[in-house]
Amino acid sequence: MAVVLTKENFNENVQSGVSLVDFWAPWCGPCKMQLPIVEELSAELEGTATIAKINVDEQPELASQFGVMSIPTLILFKDGQPVDKMVGLQSKDALKNKIQAQM
Repeated sequence: MAVVLTKENFNENVQSGVSLVDFWAPWCGPCKMQLPIVEELSAELEGTATIAKINVDEQPELASQFGVMSIPTLILFKDGQPVDKMVGLQSKDALKNKIQAQM
């Protein structure tokens, strides 16, 4: 299951290795389609990459910090630094390829 991030636990979860963070909200239609894909990746990549999600309504500071203007936005981190940003619905294969390219 994807890790739920807050400003309190964000750094400890993305500071090392590869992490994919899904910025979403419960009222967002495309986010509802992205979420099962993110959860599947979380199960498949368990132990090799961190898959996480941030509810932008509950964590506006994090959304602002990373310049999230529209959702879903998925940001790929490598050792705590953002390396790729994808806006809109993403396929599982596309996300998996981007994650594996950073490993």
